[in-house]
Amino acid sequence: MDHVPVSGPEGPLRAVSTRPGPPPPVRAVLFDFSGTLFQVGTYADRIRAALGRPVDEAAMDLMLSGLEAGLSDPAVVVAQRARDVSAEAHRHAFTTWYASVPELAEVAEVLYGQLRSPEHWVPYADTGTTLARLADAGLALGVVSDVGWDLRPTFAHHGLDHFFSSWVHSYEHRSEKPDPLLFRHACRELGADPSRTLMVGDHPAKDGGAAGAGLRAYVLPAGASPGAWRGLDAVVRLAAPGPG
Repeated sequence: MDHVPVSGPEGPLRAVSTRPGPPPPVRAVLFDFSGTLFQVGTYADRIRAALGRPVDEAAMDLMLSGLEAGLSDPAVVVAQRARDVSAEAHRHAFTTWYASVPELAEVAEVLYGQLRSPEHWVPYADTGTTLARLADAGLALGVVSDVGWDLRPTFAHHGLDHFFSSWVHSYEHRSEKPDPLLFRHACRELGADPSRTLMVGDHPAKDGGAAGAGLRAYVLPAGASPGAWRGLDAVVRLAAPGPG
């Protein structure tokens, strides 16, 4: 009788037979959206645009500090729970947070509208070249994102939508990563075996959780600025290594 592998504190209790040699090559790559391929414009720029008037550095610092403090506000914390399972929950989560700063309460909907607007998102400097190299290598590409709106117009605005054959938006499935349903749905749409699919993101639990669905995962460090180099060349080395 076969045993289900069980691990003790130091490792597997029973030896697990593995296939000799390297793992099979990657045939498909799934990408997270925000913080992985794109980043939204700076909050300072968006706030000035939403208010429609000049804001000096001292006033801006107070508003940004207010947004930081708002992340701990009980009403904001509650609004963030399951925010990506529907378009309504997503809007409520963000507008509640923006409105936690009195000076921004009147433009909370405007700020949320910016979040959904393609022109406010900036691809990282190496996004386009990375996608092109993966596509040229014959890999199927998909997007799996916790989000409250359709991302295709944003990719199209920047001329990057044609690289992708699967779009999995959490709000359309009423679930969030790391639910295996989302990753497996993308694999089915791409006709890819999960064991030969790589998930790339910036959240250890959510994107790294793809391993629970049988995928491989690569998690980028957080904190890259809009338009900066993201270090996506590592994805090419993992998924489409050259000869030798």
